[in-house]
Amino acid sequence: DAYWRAANYLSVGQLFLMNNPLLKGELKAKDVKPKPIGHWGTIVPQNFIYAHLNRAIKKYDLNMFYIEGSGHGGQVMVSNSYL
Repeated sequence: DAYWRAANYLSVGQLFLMNNPLLKGELKAKDVKPKPIGHWGTIVPQNFIYAHLNRAIKKYDLNMFYIEGSGHGGQVMVSNSYL
């Protein structure tokens, strides 16, 4: 659950923020993107799938990988790669 929440946090930061994604300073209006690119509705379920597939891959030593289509959830792969 903590991994999934961390991935969602990083993803929402990429989706809506231009600066200060880790909120090290006070959040200001200039930090927020005027027009976010992506869809929050696709990000959360993709992070859910990614997190649970990682658990299965590690637990059962599976030889597989996750392929995500291009488009509206690009933040997912960046967030999970960071983690």
